[in-house]
Amino acid sequence: MSRKLLRTAVAVASGLALTSALTACGGSTTADSEDGREKVVTVYSADGLKGEKGDGWYDRVFADFTKKTGIEVKYVEGGSGEMVQRAVREKTNTQADVLITLPPFIQQAEGKGLLESYQPQGSEKVNGRDKAADGKWTSVVNNYFGFIYNKKELPEAPKTWEQLLDPRFKGKLQYSTPGVAGDGTAVVIKSMHDFGGKEPAMEYLKKLQANNVGPSSSTSKLAPKTDKGEILVANGDVQMNFAQSRSMPNLGIWFPAKEGGAPTSFALPYAAGLVKDAPHTENGKKLLDHLLSEEAQKLVSQVGGGFPARTDVKPTDANAVELTKIMKGVEIFEPDWADIDKNLASYVDAWKSATGS
Repeated sequence: MSRKLLRTAVAVASGLALTSALTACGGSTTADSEDGREKVVTVYSADGLKGEKGDGWYDRVFADFTKKTGIEVKYVEGGSGEMVQRAVREKTNTQADVLITLPPFIQQAEGKGLLESYQPQGSEKVNGRDKAADGKWTSVVNNYFGFIYNKKELPEAPKTWEQLLDPRFKGKLQYSTPGVAGDGTAVVIKSMHDFGGKEPAMEYLKKLQANNVGPSSSTSKLAPKTDKGEILVANGDVQMNFAQSRSMPNLGIWFPAKEGGAPTSFALPYAAGLVKDAPHTENGKKLLDHLLSEEAQKLVSQVGGGFPARTDVKPTDANAVELTKIMKGVEIFEPDWADIDKNLASYVDAWKSATGS
Protein backbone atom coordinates (compact mmCIF):
# COMPACT_ATOMS: atom_id res chain seq x y z
CA MET A 1 0.00 0.00 0.00
CA SER A 2 2.01 2.97 0.11
CA ARG A 3 5.65 3.04 -0.82
CA LYS A 4 5.77 2.32 1.70
CA LEU A 5 1.31 1.58 5.66
CA LEU A 6 4.01 2.50 7.84
CA ARG A 7 6.42 2.19 10.59
CA THR A 8 6.94 2.73 14.30
CA ALA A 9 6.47 5.96 16.05
CA VAL A 10 10.08 5.95 16.92
CA ALA A 11 11.49 9.43 17.14
CA VAL A 12 15.21 9.42 16.46
CA ALA A 13 17.51 10.97 18.99
CA SER A 14 17.25 14.29 17.24
CA GLY A 15 13.48 13.86 17.20
CA LEU A 16 13.39 13.12 20.93
CA ALA A 17 15.30 16.27 21.57
CA LEU A 18 12.73 18.20 19.64
CA THR A 19 10.20 18.97 22.33
CA SER A 20 11.54 22.34 23.28
CA ALA A 21 12.67 23.16 19.78
CA LEU A 22 9.27 22.34 18.33
CA THR A 23 7.53 24.41 20.98
CA ALA A 24 9.60 27.32 19.83
CA CYS A 25 8.81 26.52 16.20
CA GLY A 26 5.11 26.41 16.97
CA GLY A 27 5.15 30.00 18.06
CA SER A 28 6.90 31.24 14.94
CA THR A 29 5.28 32.44 11.73
CA THR A 30 5.94 32.05 8.05
CA ALA A 31 7.26 35.57 8.08
CA ASP A 32 10.00 34.44 10.47
CA SER A 33 11.44 32.13 7.84
CA GLU A 34 10.81 34.51 4.98
CA ASP A 35 12.84 37.31 6.53
CA GLY A 36 15.53 34.89 7.63
CA ARG A 37 15.10 35.32 11.39
CA GLU A 38 14.58 31.59 11.96
CA LYS A 39 16.85 29.30 9.97
CA VAL A 40 15.12 26.00 10.65
CA VAL A 41 12.87 23.49 8.89
CA THR A 42 11.08 20.59 10.58
CA VAL A 43 10.56 17.27 8.77
CA TYR A 44 8.15 14.51 9.82
CA SER A 45 9.12 11.34 7.96
CA ALA A 46 8.59 7.61 7.66
CA ASP A 47 11.72 5.70 8.65
CA GLY A 48 14.18 4.18 6.21
CA LEU A 49 16.12 7.07 4.72
CA LYS A 50 18.12 8.06 7.79
CA GLY A 51 21.07 5.83 8.62
CA GLU A 52 21.45 4.34 12.09
CA LYS A 53 25.11 5.32 11.91
CA GLY A 54 24.54 8.71 10.33
CA ASP A 55 25.30 7.38 6.87
CA GLY A 56 21.86 7.48 5.23
CA TRP A 57 20.52 9.57 2.38
CA TYR A 58 18.81 12.00 4.76
CA ASP A 59 22.03 12.42 6.74
CA ARG A 60 23.91 13.40 3.61
CA VAL A 61 21.33 15.59 1.88
CA PHE A 62 20.26 17.37 5.07
CA ALA A 63 23.92 18.19 5.82
CA ASP A 64 24.41 19.44 2.26
CA PHE A 65 21.22 21.51 2.53
CA THR A 66 22.32 23.14 5.79
CA LYS A 67 25.77 23.88 4.37
CA LYS A 68 24.21 25.41 1.28
CA THR A 69 21.45 27.46 2.95
CA GLY A 70 22.33 27.78 6.63
CA ILE A 71 18.93 26.25 7.46
CA GLU A 72 19.00 23.58 10.18
CA VAL A 73 16.85 20.47 9.65
CA LYS A 74 14.88 19.25 12.67
CA TYR A 75 13.88 15.63 12.09
CA VAL A 76 11.12 13.46 13.58
CA GLU A 77 10.74 9.83 12.47
CA GLY A 78 8.03 7.22 12.84
CA GLY A 79 5.59 5.05 10.94
CA SER A 80 3.82 6.67 8.01
CA GLY A 81 0.43 6.42 9.67
CA GLU A 82 1.77 7.71 12.95
CA MET A 83 3.36 10.74 11.32
CA VAL A 84 0.09 11.64 9.59
CA GLN A 85 -1.87 11.26 12.83
CA ARG A 86 0.62 13.42 14.68
CA ALA A 87 0.23 16.13 12.06
CA VAL A 88 -3.56 15.86 12.38
CA ARG A 89 -3.37 16.32 16.16
CA GLU A 90 -1.19 19.40 15.69
CA LYS A 91 -3.38 20.96 13.02
CA THR A 92 -4.31 23.93 15.20
CA ASN A 93 -0.67 24.46 16.18
CA THR A 94 1.32 23.15 13.23
CA GLN A 95 4.84 21.95 14.02
CA ALA A 96 6.01 20.24 10.81
CA ASP A 97 7.01 22.04 7.64
CA VAL A 98 7.50 18.98 5.42
CA LEU A 99 5.75 15.60 5.66
CA ILE A 100 7.26 12.52 3.98
CA THR A 101 5.37 9.21 4.04
CA LEU A 102 4.65 6.15 1.95
CA PRO A 103 1.37 5.55 0.14
CA PRO A 104 -1.46 5.38 0.99
CA PHE A 105 -0.66 7.70 3.87
CA ILE A 106 0.45 10.60 1.72
CA GLN A 107 -2.95 10.41 0.00
CA GLN A 108 -4.52 10.25 3.45
CA ALA A 109 -2.63 13.40 4.47
CA GLU A 110 -3.89 15.14 1.35
CA GLY A 111 -7.45 14.05 2.06
CA LYS A 112 -7.25 15.39 5.62
CA GLY A 113 -6.24 18.82 4.34
CA LEU A 114 -2.72 18.67 5.78
CA LEU A 115 -0.84 19.59 2.61
CA GLU A 116 -0.38 22.75 0.60
CA SER A 117 0.20 22.77 -3.15
CA TYR A 118 3.80 23.29 -4.16
CA GLN A 119 5.65 21.92 -7.17
CA PRO A 120 9.34 21.70 -6.26
CA GLN A 121 12.02 22.48 -8.79
CA GLY A 122 12.73 19.22 -10.63
CA SER A 123 9.24 17.79 -10.04
CA GLU A 124 8.53 18.11 -13.75
CA LYS A 125 11.01 15.23 -14.16
CA VAL A 126 8.96 12.94 -11.87
CA ASN A 127 6.48 10.50 -13.46
CA GLY A 128 2.85 11.56 -13.23
CA ARG A 129 1.86 8.47 -11.23
CA ASP A 130 4.49 9.40 -8.63
CA LYS A 131 3.10 12.83 -7.81
CA ALA A 132 -0.22 14.54 -7.17
CA ALA A 133 -1.67 16.42 -10.13
CA ASP A 134 -2.46 19.39 -7.87
CA GLY A 135 1.08 19.59 -6.46
CA LYS A 136 0.11 18.44 -2.95
CA TRP A 137 2.89 15.81 -2.90
CA THR A 138 5.79 14.56 -4.97
CA SER A 139 7.87 11.40 -4.65
CA VAL A 140 11.48 12.13 -3.70
CA VAL A 141 12.78 8.53 -3.54
CA ASN A 142 11.31 5.57 -5.38
CA ASN A 143 11.10 2.22 -3.66
CA TYR A 144 9.42 -1.19 -3.80
CA PHE A 145 7.74 -3.43 -1.27
CA GLY A 146 9.51 -6.67 -0.43
CA PHE A 147 10.34 -9.27 2.18
CA ILE A 148 13.60 -10.24 3.89
CA TYR A 149 15.02 -13.53 5.13
CA ASN A 150 18.06 -14.73 7.05
CA LYS A 151 20.57 -15.98 4.47
CA LYS A 152 22.65 -17.80 7.07
CA GLU A 153 19.81 -19.93 8.44
CA LEU A 154 17.96 -20.39 5.14
CA PRO A 155 20.15 -21.52 2.21
CA GLU A 156 17.64 -19.96 -0.18
CA ALA A 157 14.71 -17.62 0.16
CA PRO A 158 11.17 -18.98 0.34
CA LYS A 159 9.48 -18.56 -3.03
CA THR A 160 5.77 -18.54 -2.26
CA TRP A 161 3.27 -17.26 0.27
CA GLU A 162 2.22 -20.85 0.83
CA GLN A 163 5.70 -21.88 1.98
CA LEU A 164 5.42 -19.43 4.86
CA LEU A 165 2.65 -21.60 6.34
CA ASP A 166 5.20 -24.34 7.04
CA PRO A 167 5.46 -25.11 10.82
CA ARG A 168 9.22 -24.44 10.68
CA PHE A 169 8.35 -20.72 10.54
CA LYS A 170 6.25 -20.80 13.73
CA GLY A 171 7.52 -18.00 15.94
CA LYS A 172 10.11 -17.18 13.29
CA LEU A 173 8.03 -14.90 11.07
CA GLN A 174 6.85 -11.35 11.71
CA TYR A 175 5.38 -8.47 9.74
CA SER A 176 4.66 -4.91 10.79
CA THR A 177 1.15 -3.80 11.70
CA PRO A 178 -1.21 -2.88 8.84
CA GLY A 179 -2.74 0.54 9.31
CA VAL A 180 0.19 1.68 11.45
CA ALA A 181 3.24 0.88 9.34
CA GLY A 182 3.31 1.58 5.61
CA ASP A 183 5.08 -1.67 4.86
CA GLY A 184 2.63 -3.48 7.12
CA THR A 185 -0.26 -2.10 5.13
CA ALA A 186 1.62 -3.22 2.04
CA VAL A 187 1.34 -6.84 3.22
CA VAL A 188 -2.44 -6.52 2.97
CA ILE A 189 -2.27 -4.78 -0.40
CA LYS A 190 0.07 -7.31 -1.97
CA SER A 191 -1.79 -10.32 -0.60
CA MET A 192 -5.09 -8.93 -1.90
CA HIS A 193 -3.49 -8.57 -5.33
CA ASP A 194 -1.75 -11.95 -5.35
CA PHE A 195 -4.72 -13.95 -4.01
CA GLY A 196 -7.30 -12.11 -6.12
CA GLY A 197 -9.28 -10.10 -3.59
CA LYS A 198 -9.94 -9.24 0.04
CA GLU A 199 -11.66 -12.49 1.09
CA PRO A 200 -9.02 -14.96 -0.16
CA ALA A 201 -6.25 -12.69 1.15
CA MET A 202 -7.80 -12.60 4.62
CA GLU A 203 -8.30 -16.36 4.55
CA TYR A 204 -4.56 -16.74 3.88
CA LEU A 205 -3.47 -14.19 6.51
CA LYS A 206 -5.68 -15.98 9.06
CA LYS A 207 -3.68 -19.16 8.43
CA LEU A 208 -0.37 -17.27 8.49
CA GLN A 209 -1.19 -15.91 11.94
CA ALA A 210 -0.29 -19.30 13.42
CA ASN A 211 3.37 -18.57 12.60
CA ASN A 212 3.35 -14.80 13.20
CA VAL A 213 5.30 -13.54 16.23
CA GLY A 214 2.88 -10.63 16.64
CA PRO A 215 2.43 -6.94 15.92
CA SER A 216 5.27 -4.50 15.29
CA SER A 217 4.65 -0.82 14.79
CA SER A 218 8.06 -0.45 13.16
CA THR A 219 9.17 -2.28 10.03
CA SER A 220 12.77 -1.13 10.36
CA LYS A 221 13.16 -2.96 13.68
CA LEU A 222 12.43 -6.31 12.03
CA ALA A 223 15.66 -6.29 10.02
CA PRO A 224 18.02 -6.56 13.04
CA LYS A 225 15.90 -9.43 14.40
CA THR A 226 16.10 -11.19 11.04
CA ASP A 227 19.84 -10.59 10.71
CA LYS A 228 20.45 -12.10 14.16
CA GLY A 229 18.24 -15.11 13.44
CA GLU A 230 15.65 -14.27 16.10
CA ILE A 231 13.16 -14.50 13.23
CA LEU A 232 13.78 -15.92 9.76
CA VAL A 233 11.34 -13.96 7.60
CA ALA A 234 9.87 -10.46 7.79
CA ASN A 235 8.41 -7.78 5.59
CA GLY A 236 10.24 -4.64 4.52
CA ASP A 237 11.03 -2.61 1.45
CA VAL A 238 13.89 -2.72 -0.99
CA GLN A 239 15.49 0.65 -0.21
CA MET A 240 15.47 0.31 3.56
CA ASN A 241 16.57 -3.32 3.62
CA PHE A 242 19.26 -2.82 0.98
CA ALA A 243 20.69 0.04 3.04
CA GLN A 244 20.47 -2.03 6.24
CA SER A 245 22.26 -4.97 4.61
CA ARG A 246 25.49 -2.96 4.61
CA SER A 247 25.73 -3.53 8.36
CA MET A 248 23.52 -6.65 8.50
CA PRO A 249 25.21 -9.22 6.27
CA ASN A 250 22.64 -11.98 6.81
CA LEU A 251 19.76 -10.04 5.22
CA GLY A 252 18.43 -11.23 1.87
CA ILE A 253 15.61 -9.58 -0.11
CA TRP A 254 12.87 -11.59 -1.81
CA PHE A 255 9.35 -11.23 -3.21
CA PRO A 256 6.61 -13.79 -2.42
CA ALA A 257 4.60 -15.28 -5.26
CA LYS A 258 1.29 -17.11 -5.10
CA GLU A 259 1.91 -20.78 -5.77
CA GLY A 260 2.14 -21.21 -9.55
CA GLY A 261 2.57 -17.47 -10.14
CA ALA A 262 5.42 -14.99 -10.54
CA PRO A 263 6.96 -12.89 -7.75
CA THR A 264 5.28 -9.49 -7.55
CA SER A 265 5.83 -6.12 -5.98
CA PHE A 266 4.62 -2.54 -6.26
CA ALA A 267 6.09 0.89 -5.86
CA LEU A 268 6.19 2.36 -2.36
CA PRO A 269 7.80 5.76 -2.91
CA TYR A 270 8.76 8.19 -0.21
CA ALA A 271 6.40 11.03 -1.08
CA ALA A 272 6.91 14.55 0.28
CA GLY A 273 4.48 17.39 0.74
CA LEU A 274 4.57 20.92 2.11
CA VAL A 275 2.51 21.11 5.31
CA LYS A 276 -0.35 23.59 5.23
CA ASP A 277 0.05 26.54 7.62
CA ALA A 278 3.59 25.41 8.39
CA PRO A 279 5.68 27.61 10.69
CA HIS A 280 8.52 27.82 8.12
CA THR A 281 6.86 27.53 4.73
CA GLU A 282 9.62 29.12 2.67
CA ASN A 283 12.27 26.94 4.27
CA GLY A 284 10.10 23.90 3.56
CA LYS A 285 9.95 24.86 -0.11
CA LYS A 286 13.71 25.22 -0.24
CA LEU A 287 14.20 21.78 1.29
CA LEU A 288 11.78 20.16 -1.17
CA ASP A 289 13.68 21.84 -4.03
CA HIS A 290 16.91 20.41 -2.66
CA LEU A 291 15.55 16.86 -2.23
CA LEU A 292 14.59 16.82 -5.91
CA SER A 293 17.76 18.52 -7.12
CA GLU A 294 19.93 16.56 -9.53
CA GLU A 295 22.69 16.64 -6.92
CA ALA A 296 20.55 14.95 -4.24
CA GLN A 297 18.89 12.52 -6.64
CA LYS A 298 22.26 11.21 -7.83
CA LEU A 299 22.92 10.13 -4.23
CA VAL A 300 19.70 8.11 -3.85
CA SER A 301 21.19 4.78 -4.92
CA GLN A 302 24.82 5.48 -4.05
CA VAL A 303 24.11 6.55 -0.46
CA GLY A 304 20.50 5.61 0.26
CA GLY A 305 20.16 2.31 -1.59
CA GLY A 306 16.98 3.49 -3.32
CA PHE A 307 15.76 4.53 -6.74
CA PRO A 308 15.79 8.17 -7.95
CA ALA A 309 12.38 9.81 -8.29
CA ARG A 310 13.58 11.88 -11.26
CA THR A 311 13.45 9.99 -14.54
CA ASP A 312 16.36 11.97 -15.98
CA VAL A 313 18.74 10.75 -13.25
CA LYS A 314 20.06 7.34 -14.25
CA PRO A 315 22.72 6.16 -11.77
CA THR A 316 25.37 3.61 -12.74
CA ASP A 317 27.03 3.14 -9.35
CA ALA A 318 27.54 -0.33 -7.84
CA ASN A 319 24.40 -0.05 -5.71
CA ALA A 320 22.29 0.85 -8.75
CA VAL A 321 23.61 -2.21 -10.58
CA GLU A 322 22.85 -4.49 -7.62
CA LEU A 323 19.36 -3.02 -7.17
CA THR A 324 18.60 -3.74 -10.83
CA LYS A 325 19.58 -7.39 -10.25
CA ILE A 326 17.33 -7.62 -7.17
CA MET A 327 14.30 -6.44 -9.16
CA LYS A 328 14.96 -8.70 -12.16
CA GLY A 329 12.02 -11.01 -12.90
CA VAL A 330 9.68 -9.29 -10.44
CA GLU A 331 6.30 -8.28 -11.88
CA ILE A 332 5.37 -4.74 -10.81
CA PHE A 333 1.68 -3.97 -10.39
CA GLU A 334 0.07 -0.62 -9.64
CA PRO A 335 -2.42 -0.57 -6.75
CA ASP A 336 -5.61 1.43 -7.03
CA TRP A 337 -4.55 4.05 -4.51
CA ALA A 338 -7.86 5.91 -4.71
CA ASP A 339 -9.70 2.73 -3.70
CA ILE A 340 -7.17 1.96 -0.97
CA ASP A 341 -7.37 5.48 0.44
CA LYS A 342 -11.18 5.26 0.48
CA ASN A 343 -11.42 1.75 1.94
CA LEU A 344 -8.24 1.47 4.01
CA ALA A 345 -10.10 1.38 7.33
CA SER A 346 -12.31 -1.48 6.17
CA TYR A 347 -9.30 -3.45 4.87
CA VAL A 348 -7.48 -3.00 8.17
CA ASP A 349 -10.62 -4.00 10.07
CA ALA A 350 -10.91 -7.13 7.93
CA TRP A 351 -7.28 -7.97 8.73
CA LYS A 352 -7.88 -7.47 12.46
CA SER A 353 -10.93 -9.72 12.33
CA ALA A 354 -9.14 -12.42 10.34
CA THR A 355 -6.04 -12.50 12.54
CA GLY A 356 -7.61 -11.71 15.91
CA SER A 357 -5.27 -8.72 16.23
